[in-house]
Amino acid sequence: MRIASKISFILTLISILLLLSVLTGCSSVPMKSPSNMIGYKESGKASFYAMKYQFRQTASGERFNQYSDTAAHKTLPFGAKVKVTNIKNGKSVIVKINDRGPFIKGRIIDLSRSAFSAIGHLDSGVIEVEIEVIK
Repeated sequence: MRIASKISFILTLISILLLLSVLTGCSSVPMKSPSNMIGYKESGKASFYAMKYQFRQTASGERFNQYSDTAAHKTLPFGAKVKVTNIKNGKSVIVKINDRGPFIKGRIIDLSRSAFSAIGHLDSGVIEVEIEVIK
């Protein structure tokens, strides 16, 4: 009976350690600091926030403002400064990451209306961009 309880304890401990290692690997925030991310590039589609999100709290705790140059990215650290360039016209805008998203396949960044309109027409809804972490 004693051996069985020791084996049960060891199996429970191993299960807990495995669970913790899996959960640590699922973090949405990269382990790198923003300074180590400088130069990171990614290409894909950008969209912009609907007006209903105005003044709602973002994942970083800030209030969302359509007139600030901010953006949502799935993994880049909050506070990272990102240069977003419209592939078609070459126009760029610098945004600060303060939220998580977008959660639609193929989209890599959600911009505030202000940032989106600086590089593209709001009527288009989605544009092809390249993003680069600059700070």
